[in-house]
Amino acid sequence: MRKVIAIILASSAILLCTASKPINHCKCNDIPLYGKVKIVEHFADFKVEVVDHFPDLKVKLVKQFPENCGEWQIVEHFPDFTITLVEHFPDFTIQYVEHFPGMN
Repeated sequence: MRKVIAIILASSAILLCTASKPINHCKCNDIPLYGKVKIVEHFADFKVEVVDHFPDLKVKLVKQFPENCGEWQIVEHFPDFTITLVEHFPDFTIQYVEHFPGMN
């Protein structure tokens, strides 16, 4: 019974991130949405869609020190979280920007 409850709670936490406003205080499922990011094909922490307008998060790609909301450093090793780029049914949407990353 405890395993069933744990699975339901884990599933609920995942579903919280897929709601219409998934990002709260620059976190999704308690993972900060800044830092070192690895783009993977499978088993990512988040499915992300890149859009041109009205994103959930504005992302600025940086070469070092991704310390603020929306600042991402793309890496191959030791990421803070992983993403898969999708065209449908994302966990949240992003827009790449040069200035003013973060939440709308």
